[in-house]
Amino acid sequence: MMDFSVSLDSTALGFFLDSLYQVPLSSSLFFLTHFLLLFPLVQLSSEKVKVVGPGQSILALIGEEIEFPCYLWPYLDAEHMEIRWFRSRPSDIVLLYGEQQELSRGQMAEFQNRTKLLKDEIRDGHVILKLHSVVPSDEGRYGCSFLSSNFTGEAIWELEVAGMGSDPHISLEGFKEGGIHLRCSSSGWYPKPKAQWRDHQGQWLPLESEAVIQDVQGLFSLEISVVLREGAHSNVSCSIQNTLLVQSKEFVVEIADVFFPTTSSWKGAFLRTLAGLPLLMVLLMVLVLYFFQQQQRTQEKLKKLAEKEKGKLQTELADADWRRAEGQAEWRAAQRYAVDVTLDPASAHPSLVVSEDGRSVSSREAVLALAVGASQWFVEQTCVLGRERFSAGCHYWEVHVGHRSRWFLGVCLATVPRVEPARLTPASGYWVMGLWNSCEYFVLDPHRVALTLRVPPRCVGVFLDFEAGRLSFFNVSDGSHIFTFTDTFSGPLCAYFRPRAHDGSEHPEPLTICPLPIRGTRILEEDDSDTWIQPYE
Repeated sequence: MMDFSVSLDSTALGFFLDSLYQVPLSSSLFFLTHFLLLFPLVQLSSEKVKVVGPGQSILALIGEEIEFPCYLWPYLDAEHMEIRWFRSRPSDIVLLYGEQQELSRGQMAEFQNRTKLLKDEIRDGHVILKLHSVVPSDEGRYGCSFLSSNFTGEAIWELEVAGMGSDPHISLEGFKEGGIHLRCSSSGWYPKPKAQWRDHQGQWLPLESEAVIQDVQGLFSLEISVVLREGAHSNVSCSIQNTLLVQSKEFVVEIADVFFPTTSSWKGAFLRTLAGLPLLMVLLMVLVLYFFQQQQRTQEKLKKLAEKEKGKLQTELADADWRRAEGQAEWRAAQRYAVDVTLDPASAHPSLVVSEDGRSVSSREAVLALAVGASQWFVEQTCVLGRERFSAGCHYWEVHVGHRSRWFLGVCLATVPRVEPARLTPASGYWVMGLWNSCEYFVLDPHRVALTLRVPPRCVGVFLDFEAGRLSFFNVSDGSHIFTFTDTFSGPLCAYFRPRAHDGSEHPEPLTICPLPIRGTRILEEDDSDTWIQPYE
């Protein structure tokens, strides 16, 4: 049950008692009796109510929109509260809600006409701020606060911003130092990208020049050039990488040897005699004309190839936007089945540390397990299960993975034996997805299937539909669908968490179960023919 709290100080209490002297004795006894009956309820504490934000950090793409959800945990009606989203300090207002409406006073100029408040569930203490057209300057620290006469609290998080720039454009600048001078350019990147020329074997080529410029909007443009010698490279590529998204764009161009200036035997005769000078001039003009014609043809081919790639990219982006919208609708529907999931310390591997509230798990060094004679295979079995057992119905929970470089999440049969990582497959009673060394997201279904994610998830949503035999994963950072298992579950399931042993990454964060608003369970009428199913056993 929700604990509503109303605090009465000594002054207010004294005022109440003094006022009893102003009425007849019988009325005073009536009011005093009712006050003493209600006084325990009045003193219920509100200290257990917390403000929950989007998490420790979220990632947004430039030009798109991002949501900042904030809610009270447990439920508390916030319709008559003051709710404030702010940047760095409470005085730097992004959006202010009060007097049951949005208030424009104090809003920072850079956020005007870019915010929208969703308050359909404000009576449950749940509100969402949408920020449109994300720009690099939006990056930084944010917070939301709730304020009423008897409650105040806030949540803080970091917003990371990233942007993929334009496709690399390669131009042939001419001849330089006995080789061909190539230039690669691109714009619209954030944060500052890494760029490099590579040969056909993937080896880096030394740069002839590099220039990186940041415009007034904070976006980066760059130009890098290289000088190629004859016979050294059959083809070369210009690669530009966004270090935050761990994604890159690359353009490959093939250079034929005919483009390279060569030393011919007739040059020696030219130096020894002037008799053949007119003929040599003619030959030189023919060669120059040939080179210019080849250069023009090459540029036309590059232009056609770039237009073809651009059309292909636009098609892929349109398809990705459609799939993203569909995935967000599915994710919104799944959130309505939120359940309270906690970790079972009794199921935890000795090298794991489970928090007292049963919501976080982290790895300690594996030396302890080796010291008692455990094998390396045993050390790798660093997993913990959820307390709850799901044998029917729909259930949804979210796990904050942060910047960890390795982890596994999903469900498993409650009675399944522990297996080695390579056998975490549906056939063994495991339905999980994972991340390996910060570079590859994958599932085992039953073989390894690599997943391509547009935005690295800082928080992962897990949705189980037991009767339909479906287990879906969602990227809470952008609301997109990641992957869905379809199978028949032969017994009760429980949540599966595997943070992996600490691998020396810069962000050894724990896996943390995020608190979510738990929707009420429908109670069937006596004449309802269906069997009432609890959220979990």
